[in-house]
Amino acid sequence: AEAPPAATASQAADTTAPGQPRPAAGTAPAPTSRPAHPTKRPTAPTQPRPATKKAAPANSPAPAADPRFENGPLAVVDADGGQVQAYCVGGLVLDVPAKSLPALIEWALGEARLGQPKLSGPGKDADPLLVLTEAALERYGLPATLTEEERLAGRLPEGHKVIKQLVRADWMLTKRGFGPWARIYRPATGSERACVQLCIPSWHALDARHWGEAGQLPPAELARLLGVYASRVMTPRGSTAVTGLELMTALHPPTRASAPDADGKRHSEHNPGSLGKDPVDCAPCEAPDGHPLLKDLPRFHVRGPAEKLFEEAYDWARPLTDAECLRRNLVGIDVNMAFAAGANGLIVGLGAPTHVKAPAFDPKLPGSWLVDLSHVDLSRVKAGKEWVELDGGLLPSPFTPKGERPQGPAWYATPTVAYAQELGYDVAPVEAWVRYENGRYLDAWYQRLRDAYLTTMADLGVPADLPPEQFLAAMDGHRQRDPQLAVVVSAIKATVKGGLGKLRERPRGEGWRPGQPWRALSRPTWRPDIRAAVISRTRVNMHRKILKHAAFTGQYPVAILSDCAVYAVDGDSPLDFLPYRQGKPLPGGFKLGVNPGLVKHEGTQSVLWGEGVREQFEAPELNLARYIKDGTVTDHDTGE
Repeated sequence: AEAPPAATASQAADTTAPGQPRPAAGTAPAPTSRPAHPTKRPTAPTQPRPATKKAAPANSPAPAADPRFENGPLAVVDADGGQVQAYCVGGLVLDVPAKSLPALIEWALGEARLGQPKLSGPGKDADPLLVLTEAALERYGLPATLTEEERLAGRLPEGHKVIKQLVRADWMLTKRGFGPWARIYRPATGSERACVQLCIPSWHALDARHWGEAGQLPPAELARLLGVYASRVMTPRGSTAVTGLELMTALHPPTRASAPDADGKRHSEHNPGSLGKDPVDCAPCEAPDGHPLLKDLPRFHVRGPAEKLFEEAYDWARPLTDAECLRRNLVGIDVNMAFAAGANGLIVGLGAPTHVKAPAFDPKLPGSWLVDLSHVDLSRVKAGKEWVELDGGLLPSPFTPKGERPQGPAWYATPTVAYAQELGYDVAPVEAWVRYENGRYLDAWYQRLRDAYLTTMADLGVPADLPPEQFLAAMDGHRQRDPQLAVVVSAIKATVKGGLGKLRERPRGEGWRPGQPWRALSRPTWRPDIRAAVISRTRVNMHRKILKHAAFTGQYPVAILSDCAVYAVDGDSPLDFLPYRQGKPLPGGFKLGVNPGLVKHEGTQSVLWGEGVREQFEAPELNLARYIKDGTVTDHDTGE
């Protein structure tokens, strides 16, 4: 699995894109009955059917205001006897006249009035999403589940009767075929798109790690859950990872219409601030093992830090000191949306890298730098304008994921090298791959996901800017207040991490062999340098906070896993060791709150539990942050 993966977290702000109305918290729309507008096809007009299920719960998104998409972005299609219904957002239920899958696709693009307005001026409107229940699958001649062979292939065989129906009706499938997230289309004519996205929960389209048991919900409730996600993030285009990547492109489309030429015609041109429509090669140091750029390396050659950029999240722990063993508890704190916060305001490369020798380091220039940081001594560093003395042996290095001190020159992303300067040490890169064409590509992506997260957390009773005590009380049991909205929160978090992971997607089967290109390399959004920069900044943000905390309190973490830090304390709450003066937190340190970059309580276990677990597994440096949430020791990390 891809590792996903702070500046001061921005306060919640309404930056919802035009045409994306945000539902008001706490409002429950009444069941709606609205006819779907018939097209000129000789089929009977769709008649509205009153919702027979209960009214949509509070915080259901209302149908879209855009008349083209008046019934919302998606519909859950279900069959009951001979009747097929489409459950839309806002409690609306429509009768579906389609007798075959090709007819259902036609209906979705015409009478159903489904879709979502574009998120950016030069972008494209979202395609309708049809979620097919098991009953609907049976009605349209599709299997309720995939065979083991089909599941491994990720698709139905090309000779399936329904695929033949689509071909006869001049519909096409993408290269991924008819799988859990099938995309059915006809080639675009001009600016008109004819494409429908399918989602098939019984084929495991909704990964239980991120969507919980959403796939087992009744149609009306599933429409509500997915509708909330679609209105606040975007209409799902596949897994949460795929959607996270698609959201980047939707907010920064690769092309736009030019100004009229001498004949008054407009042409497609590069959209400034985007990644463009063509992929670019990464630098050799940024290439993962097996990349075509490395095909000439010896077969069993293992690249070291001086050959390979290795920016990953923290996985560090150390033995407890004698004083810490006398403490009562281990308390974990977790940074909210840490990788999203790391992306906020980050300058990343937009174009291809340029190789330079012996460059002067520029903290505002994104790239990868070969530099020796082994001289940085954490026992004496700058914190702001003053030098401070610390116990460097109790701190992880900010430059490596395992917290080990560098042993010589190594490749680092710009935020890592900039942090070495911030700590008061000179840096002298040997060489670098830098990107002179750059910008804050992820800002709009961060803002949209931040707003989606904060709005949904507020609906769960955890608004922004609560005092620390009230925040911790509000977080206690918040997922039980509305389990469906809690699933939306989980999906939003997975969209962040999965989208960043997709920037460095590895081969997925495909008959790939080392040295050959794989499918993801053909995307302009295959950008391992951007992923590395976000993870670098996120790790540096965490180190900056633990360093500030250590300088002020003398307390050091005993374990860090990605965005979770564990401290040995006498109390059982973060309030027992996070310094607050008159309700205000330590500047630059940890602050309790729901905003991205702030922290929440991850869990509390006794010191005896921690030492017992390490003794049981004969691992004195076992990372206790991995298990602090509930004390259950497994090898599974949810990444929360």
